[in-house]
Amino acid sequence: MVKRPQFTFDKDLFKRSVEYNVRTMYRRTMKEATDQQVFQASAMALKDQIIDCWMRTQKVFDEKDPKQVVYLSMEFLMGRAFGNDAINLMAYEPIKQALKELGFKLNAIEDQEPDAALGNGGLGRLAACFLDSLATLNYPAYGAGIRYQYGMFKQEIRDGYQVEVPDNWLENGNPLELRRPEYTQEVHFGGYVTSYLDRNGRTMYKQEGYSAVKAVPYDLPIIGYGNGFVDTLRIWDAEPVVSFKLDSFDRGEYQKSVEQENLARTICNVLYPCDDHIQGKELRLKQQYFFVSATLQCAIQKYMKTHDDIRKLHEKYVFQLNDTHPTLAIPELMRILMDEYALTWDEAWNVVTKSCAYTNHTIMAEALEKWPIELFSRLLPRIYSIVEEINRRFEREIHNRYDNTGVDVGHKIYKMGIIYDGQVRMANLAIVAGFSVNGVAELHTAILMTEELRDFYEMFPEKFNNKTNGITQRRFLLHANPNLAKWVTDKIGDEWITDLSHMKELEIYADDTKAQKEFMNIKYKNKVRLAKYILEHNGIEVDPRSIFDVQVKRLHEYKRQLLNILHIMYLYNQLKANPNMEFKKRTFIFGAKAAAGYKTAKLTIKLINSVADVINNDPDIDDKIKVVFIENYRVSNAEIIIAAADVSEQISTASKEASGTGNMKFMLNGAVTLGTMDGANVEIVEEVGEENAFIFGLSSQEVINYENYGGYDPKKIFNEDQNVRQVLVQLVDGTYSPEDPDLFRPLYDSLLNRHGTDRADRYFILADFESYAAAQREVEKAYNDSKRWAKMAMLNVANVGKFSSDRTIEQYAQEIWGLEKVMIPARRGRKPKKTEA
Repeated sequence: MVKRPQFTFDKDLFKRSVEYNVRTMYRRTMKEATDQQVFQASAMALKDQIIDCWMRTQKVFDEKDPKQVVYLSMEFLMGRAFGNDAINLMAYEPIKQALKELGFKLNAIEDQEPDAALGNGGLGRLAACFLDSLATLNYPAYGAGIRYQYGMFKQEIRDGYQVEVPDNWLENGNPLELRRPEYTQEVHFGGYVTSYLDRNGRTMYKQEGYSAVKAVPYDLPIIGYGNGFVDTLRIWDAEPVVSFKLDSFDRGEYQKSVEQENLARTICNVLYPCDDHIQGKELRLKQQYFFVSATLQCAIQKYMKTHDDIRKLHEKYVFQLNDTHPTLAIPELMRILMDEYALTWDEAWNVVTKSCAYTNHTIMAEALEKWPIELFSRLLPRIYSIVEEINRRFEREIHNRYDNTGVDVGHKIYKMGIIYDGQVRMANLAIVAGFSVNGVAELHTAILMTEELRDFYEMFPEKFNNKTNGITQRRFLLHANPNLAKWVTDKIGDEWITDLSHMKELEIYADDTKAQKEFMNIKYKNKVRLAKYILEHNGIEVDPRSIFDVQVKRLHEYKRQLLNILHIMYLYNQLKANPNMEFKKRTFIFGAKAAAGYKTAKLTIKLINSVADVINNDPDIDDKIKVVFIENYRVSNAEIIIAAADVSEQISTASKEASGTGNMKFMLNGAVTLGTMDGANVEIVEEVGEENAFIFGLSSQEVINYENYGGYDPKKIFNEDQNVRQVLVQLVDGTYSPEDPDLFRPLYDSLLNRHGTDRADRYFILADFESYAAAQREVEKAYNDSKRWAKMAMLNVANVGKFSSDRTIEQYAQEIWGLEKVMIPARRGRKPKKTEA
């Protein structure tokens, strides 16, 4: 049954609005307009109809006063909005037809929109999927983040090296956003804390001598699929309180005259400024406080307009902390409640501990955020004094719980203290104050409870729960892979768009020869599309009939792109030694950004590109292997890449990946997982069956056992396995860097030699190498059996139902947030006004 939209999209009004916008914005006719101008005009015309739904949604919120979740995140990796908004409005085909009648192609117009540079990796993409699901499921929600001017960076590959350049995504403005200056807030940094007695003789505190910036919100509509429901992503921009001090300028104090403007500009310049120096650390901390303070101030002001008891704030708002970055929401909420609304400590703490919840996204202790006390207390003096008091009271609670029980209380405080060894530990603060602590995959949550956060779990078992991540099928199938989406709908109907569990109905086609051919023909067309993209952007010609083996994700050592490229070097050695060996053509595709200061990750990118240069230009192997590094990996090219993948590389060191969501996107699009039993891979294998995946490597418990007992000896493998030895020697003998044979020595050393406190091969690359190579041989064997491969791929699609973000959000809403759905009355369209165009 085809879903009917809750409102009627007015195609004729859209057409007239586009023409009107082109004329009034650019003084051009449609024939004279460029694709970029038509995109801007079309987005404005689309926003005109979105705003009707947005206002109607807000009106219902005002009438029903529902509880809302505020999803606090440093990242929202939204991707392009225009096409996705059109799909969720169920207006994609009408817009496509309207633009065609105006002489333009929708795909070309979509390509004019830059990806919103508001995120980087899985954390931000998860937040984006969650917002899509919240709106589709009719749950009231705000996303809250920062309006970065340049995002993280735009990645260019020059001579094989990553080069970071500004990602000026706002160069032409963002036609789908709304500036909301009426909700501007002021955020304070630095200064000092003073005390005074209020009229009741109670000691009160305030911050003085501070620097201030204005936080100005920009709202982006988050549209539910086919339901006329619109939530909001609010991203905060920083502006100076006083942009220009003329008196300072007149005195010749030119720098001082613009210091507030400079402070404001730097806060929102980039996502994750490099923090290997104190200035970078300071800027990151400013960013985190800036957006949580502005968000909380705004939420409380809105609450107090219609409620008279701030002590009941938790009945209407829940603040979800997406990782540790927004943890400052906890002491900031305490500050507002105590200093501005005169609540006692206990009253404020009662509100905070009922309204803040924390999602943990990492297993690795070194990745849990910590701040030096000197920096924290200097930049946020009032906030630090509140954190100190939270810590003092919590340590007293530890003593009350464990004194005289035989437990080493000192060790408990060492593990659980919020302030310890000169640092403020944000994860500990989030756990102590949050009413919920959730992991993002069953394995991840189990490891948190039994390993990294065991002491907290023993003390607060009721707080811990699991919410396995998910992805939105509307972005990553309906929009990204329209041919497959149509095929699925033809087979089982369209209910999968809002209930992915219906995919299970595809299982009956897994052995059907005709269906297999249809399915694999769609895959082939997607591979042709990607091959064209690679030729245009990389100048490399790849064969769509080869196995497309894909690893696209953030570049980090634990994700083990290094294992992948070492194996490619091994395959190349095999082909060079045995040119006539049976070998199925492979195209290995990488895409990843490395953090600007992450030297090992950036050197791995150089290695991948250096290996590609050698292999891709060697006539002796007859194009049997091609290696491609796709520059500036982002949502828009991810949609093209994922739809074309045959093999999904999910090869993180077991026990290191919290969940992963790329694995789910590939599964949804009919790629077969090659991976370790890590993160959500475990649950993917449970759903699809181990016979429909390629699993290798050490288990998470084996890795943990090695780590607990000092690691293992990679040199033993190096000495005993000639294939491994040959590959590693090639890192330092000039095979892939003839002008500088020592270029890749740091990678060689990381695998074989202990460095300081770091073990050799701390991510078990050599330990898993042979198992990985064997799994790759099984991939080739399976792919050569076309019926077997088609069945495996189809069964992956059929069993993806669990991994929808709709399921994840239902669990959050019911089990953590306590939200109720809000239904929006259907709108049957509007009569176009002649004056509108």
